[in-house]
Amino acid sequence: MSYQPLVSIIIPTYNRRIELAELAESLYRQTYKNLQIIIVNDCGPSVDFIQELYPELAIQIVNMPQNLKHVHARNRGLQEVKGDFIMLCDDDDLLLPIHIERMLQEIEGYDLVYPDVEIFDYVYENNARSITDRFVFAYEFDVTAMRRFSTFFSSGCIFRPEVIDALGAFDTDVFHYWDWDFFLRAAEQFRVKRAPIASVLYAFSQQGSSNMSGQLDNMRPFLDMLSAKHQLGELPTKNFFLLLEEPEVKARQAVTELIWDGKPIRSRLSK
Repeated sequence: MSYQPLVSIIIPTYNRRIELAELAESLYRQTYKNLQIIIVNDCGPSVDFIQELYPELAIQIVNMPQNLKHVHARNRGLQEVKGDFIMLCDDDDLLLPIHIERMLQEIEGYDLVYPDVEIFDYVYENNARSITDRFVFAYEFDVTAMRRFSTFFSSGCIFRPEVIDALGAFDTDVFHYWDWDFFLRAAEQFRVKRAPIASVLYAFSQQGSSNMSGQLDNMRPFLDMLSAKHQLGELPTKNFFLLLEEPEVKARQAVTELIWDGKPIRSRLSK
């Protein structure tokens, strides 16, 4: 690729020093370098240390005046975008070294591309996360099926700014399901594609709280709101891992390219 488009990466964060440093390390290791890294600190402890830790990266820090949670933080990040493409990433997830280069190849002829992921469990040791378990999350792209159970993870997805121009900001009202809502709205109007490569590592710790593990009662009102918005009908509130065992979900499992060697990504905090 002779022309090197600028990729704007939006990272909302709140009090995740170790995780944010590991994400920065994964960005430092990217084979593709023309990046605008927008870290939106959601009124948590200062994250200025990340610029000192990784001076090679073009990091811009936006400080929210009050804690409004991650969807508002992402929307604030959208206001700072200067790139030809936008990429989203949660502060505790990781991008494998060829991820951005590969997504730029995959998006040719499309408007939004999302990768497969490997989900990893971990424990904290010496200012770092040590991997305790991993499994592949890869499912066929099927919009009808994804109205029942979304297999879209926002971390590592890339899209053209025109998508936001047309759809507007992320919907803060559906909160827990903002990413599902974004996917459904984008798929209605734009060319969307799944890239069959597990180039993102999605963090899940059974030690803490997670959208994937519990809080179903808290999430139900937002699921009902999402369903009403998109006429999805009655949606199950089962635990994420139980949903993966449903026959209709298992039938959509897909082959993907595995590129992770299983080693943790150690940041400069741990050295």
